[in-house]
Amino acid sequence: MIRRVVTIGGPPGSGKSTTARLVAEELGLELHSAGSVFRAEAQERGLTVEAFGHYALAHPEVDRELDLAMQRRARPGVLLEGRVQGALCRRAGRPVHTVVVTAREEVRVRRVAQRDRQTVEEAAARLRDREASERDRYRRLYGIDIEHDPSDLTVDSSDRLPWDVARAVVEHVRAHDAGGAP
Repeated sequence: MIRRVVTIGGPPGSGKSTTARLVAEELGLELHSAGSVFRAEAQERGLTVEAFGHYALAHPEVDRELDLAMQRRARPGVLLEGRVQGALCRRAGRPVHTVVVTAREEVRVRRVAQRDRQTVEEAAARLRDREASERDRYRRLYGIDIEHDPSDLTVDSSDRLPWDVARAVVEHVRAHDAGGAP
């Protein structure tokens, strides 16, 4: 059993969701995704993720409620996938493995375009808009700079296969979880 909460964050299109699924499966962790909840809420309201992000900027209760729900799930044996979950766990004094999955912007844009069936130009504009919205929301709501928040491990997925990224995370968690070591 993993003795700490595992969190995986990173910018849109970085591969954090894929990594989170693979890591949760390999380590036998219960997976909760803030992004999935946020996307579902956006869809229920008939909004794009970007439009719902702008709504959330004006209505901080959206992020606050989602993050409180995620943090209530934070315990050993759980993986939380979301941009700010690692920082929130640390602030709450929870033992946590914080992982950030990143990738070069052009790679992330291409992935988002393919996933969402958009042109590269449209995906680039939406990705930048979403990143700016998240950066502003988390700074205003929590005082967290998600682009510079420290992590225990950062993995660049730009030129790696999904399982290679997940393997790096699994190896890190296993190596640093023994005996509750940091």
